[in-house]
Amino acid sequence: MTDQLEASFEAVAQGERIEAMEGEIAALKGALLAQQRPALDGVKGGAVDPHRAAFVDRYLRQGMEAGVELKSFSGTSNAAGGYAVPREIDQIIDGTLKAISPIRSIANVVRTGTAGYRKLVTSGGIVSGWASETGARAETATPSFNEIVPPSGELYANPAASQAMLDDVQFDVEGWLAGEIAREFAAAEGAAFVNGNGTNKPKGFLTYAATNEADGVRAFGSLQYVASGAAAGFAAVSPQDKLIDLVQSLRAPYRQGACFVMNSATLSAIRKMKTSDGVFIWQPSLAAGQPATLLGYPVVEAEDMPDIAAGSLSIAFGNFRAGYVISERSETSILRDPFSNKPFVHFYAVKRIGGAVANSEAIKLMKFAAS
Repeated sequence: MTDQLEASFEAVAQGERIEAMEGEIAALKGALLAQQRPALDGVKGGAVDPHRAAFVDRYLRQGMEAGVELKSFSGTSNAAGGYAVPREIDQIIDGTLKAISPIRSIANVVRTGTAGYRKLVTSGGIVSGWASETGARAETATPSFNEIVPPSGELYANPAASQAMLDDVQFDVEGWLAGEIAREFAAAEGAAFVNGNGTNKPKGFLTYAATNEADGVRAFGSLQYVASGAAAGFAAVSPQDKLIDLVQSLRAPYRQGACFVMNSATLSAIRKMKTSDGVFIWQPSLAAGQPATLLGYPVVEAEDMPDIAAGSLSIAFGNFRAGYVISERSETSILRDPFSNKPFVHFYAVKRIGGAVANSEAIKLMKFAAS
């Protein structure tokens, strides 16, 4: 019995030694294959190849051709080696800059808790009177209230990218898409603040009725315009006088914080205007971060404003903080949706925003017409 047990133990020990030897043999084979197999692109480190080092040091760096076997390889031809040349892609993507309307920066922006936002504006003022110390006081007039309901809508985008592209591409696709969506939203809402028709979007201030009637005479909600003096441009004589009329048409309380709004083409025509003694009426900024001035007021360039043409409303002047209100439900929200359309990942971005003229007395327009 003892002999049988010892024989069994010996067999088990011998089997373990055989398994250990087989493991060592497999490891040696793997090491040999790893030395023979070329590393994939992107794999760093490892032992230095002496042949490669000699080629780099002697030929590429020193120009020594002795002992070097030359081959006719060319990256310009795919068959002669072009297929083996990796493609380098700059990880910083340059995009064309889009003209983003700056109306948001000068208007009154309010955050709302619900979709329906309303604003009350009084008109008519409170009529006062004089009386003696003991004289009777008659009832004064009551101002009338007007309700402003900015039209609103949802601005959305829904681009898609495949999951394989998100995994393999060499730059941050999600961050790039978020930046592109933000720029596109800024450009779209800026155009709506100027020219929006109010149908599922903000109502632009240029789409309101415009008349040459002064404050207190024209209907509530309509804007006053000042004619330029010519059918499709400025008057031939003293064109800057009409700009002065535009400024003075805005009442003094609103002129504190007022600015000009026009596009670059209109501004180009105004920058050439001079006074009788040869001084330009447009003054460039003398400090970084400060806007240029026209007749002492800042000039804001908004490319959504129309070019000068017959009957166009190409220049606005006013206190937009008091005159135009922008209501938004929240910031732009982006939903990453990898489930609806597999294998594509959708980036659904949405922003709820509205806009309208709140005080029609605070914004004046210039109409390029004779009268």
